[in-house]
Amino acid sequence: MRISVLSVLLAALCFGGCFNLTTPKPIASEVEDTFKTRWVARRMTELQSNGTATDPRDARRIAVDEFKKKYEFTRAAQKPDPVATSSTP
Repeated sequence: MRISVLSVLLAALCFGGCFNLTTPKPIASEVEDTFKTRWVARRMTELQSNGTATDPRDARRIAVDEFKKKYEFTRAAQKPDPVATSSTP
């Protein structure tokens, strides 16, 4: 009787959701990526409004370079810019 009660309790612990065997989502990298996107968009707008860069591509290049210098400690800054590296037909 004792062994069956103990085995039921152990089974309930193992299969009852006490152990999470799934891998967690990389939330930090998602947050950094969205922060980079928002920061670059805001900076592009500032650069275009004050006349520093009239072409949106130049404004994006400048903004991404500034982000990489200012936030070099983030993984988002170390990733290549997908817009600048993609080729346009």
